[in-house]
Amino acid sequence: MYWTLELASYLEDAPWPATKDELIDYSMRTGAPLEVVENLQQLEDDGESFETIEDIWPDYPSKEDFFFNEDEY
Repeated sequence: MYWTLELASYLEDAPWPATKDELIDYSMRTGAPLEVVENLQQLEDDGESFETIEDIWPDYPSKEDFFFNEDEY
């Protein structure tokens, strides 16, 4: 399983919190690449919901990771 920023971006608008099956269904309905669905299928399914993308990919960059000032735009 590997995540890239591009692949993870397909889950940004997912209906959080969501279970593994809900995320797979969302990915297929929104036309996400097959790699996203495959990565989700490899997750352990303990029946609990994922609260955010960070629960799936802990290294997912947040807004604080980008160095630009929103007030300037």
